[in-house]
Amino acid sequence: MHYSFLESDDAEGFKLLDRLIGWSRAESLYVVLDLHAAPGGQTGANIDDSTGYPWLYQSPQEQEHLIAIWRRLTTHYRDEPAVLGYDLLNEPIPHFPRLAPLNLSLEPLYKKLSGEIRKVDAHHILFLSGAQWDTNFSVFGKPFDANTAYTFHKYWTAPDESVIRQYIDFRERYDVPIWMGESGENTDEWIAQFAKTLEKNNIGWAFWPYKKMQKPSAIVSIIPPADWEKIVEFAKLPRGTGHVEERLKARPEQETINRAFADLLESVRLQKCRVNEGYLRALGMKSDVAPVSAEGRRTEPCFNL
Repeated sequence: MHYSFLESDDAEGFKLLDRLIGWSRAESLYVVLDLHAAPGGQTGANIDDSTGYPWLYQSPQEQEHLIAIWRRLTTHYRDEPAVLGYDLLNEPIPHFPRLAPLNLSLEPLYKKLSGEIRKVDAHHILFLSGAQWDTNFSVFGKPFDANTAYTFHKYWTAPDESVIRQYIDFRERYDVPIWMGESGENTDEWIAQFAKTLEKNNIGWAFWPYKKMQKPSAIVSIIPPADWEKIVEFAKLPRGTGHVEERLKARPEQETINRAFADLLESVRLQKCRVNEGYLRALGMKSDVAPVSAEGRRTEPCFNL
C-alpha cells in the first residue's frame, strides 16, 4: 500500500482495499496489509516514492503521519476476519553503510506505532520487518507485543538452511512466529529448493511476483504489446534540461504511446497472460488446464495447491 491513497476515511485506497478483501473473503483467503510506501520514506529508495533519504526515523512529523495512517487503517479493518494482520513497514532501512545508524531507531518506532494501533485493534497480528530490506533481525530485542510475528525477505542467496538460521534462532529464543513474506524472481530450481527449505523448518512463505513482463520468474508472464520496446528505450534516456532535444527526437509518436498503453491494460488481464507451469510446480502448485486461445494463451487459468 502507498500511504497517499489512505489520507482520509473515504480515500480511494479504502475502496480498492475493500474490493480486494471482498474477493479474498469469498475465496477463503487471508490478506496481509503491507505498507510499502510510508510517509517520509522508510528506505529512501524508489520502492517507497521518497525523496532519496529515509526521513521517517528522524522526523517526528512523519512519524505522527505514519501513526495517523495506521490508526485509520486499523479502525477500518479491526473487525475484518479476512485480514490476517498488518505489515507495518515494508523493507525498512537499506543495506547502505551510511544508513546503519538508523537501525537503532527502528524498534522504538515499532513500539510507538504498535502502542497506538493497540488502542484501536487488539486482535490482528502485527508483522515486524527486519532492517536492511527485511533481512536483519539483530535490531530486535525481546518481543513487546503478545500478538506479533516477525517477517524476513530473501533474494539471490543460497536456498538452504544456512541463510535462514538467524531467523530460526530468533524464533526459538523468543518463542514467536516468523514468516518469509517475500521471495522469488529466480529459477524454478531455486524456487523449489527454497520452498522445501522453508517448509522443512515450518516457516510460512509468500513468493512473488504474480505477474511479470515476458520473464518466466513469476506465476504468469505478461505478453508485451506492440511497440512496447520503443516505450522502454525512450524511458531509459537521460533526463534533465540538457537532454530535452535528444529525448524529443527519440520520443515515439503520441498515437503509438496511447495504443501501447491501451494494449498493456488488456495484456495484463490474467486470461491474456502466459502461465509458467515450471514456476507453479516449483511451488508445489498446478494449473487447471483451461481452453487455449488462438494466440496460444490459456483463457481461464486456475491454480491449485
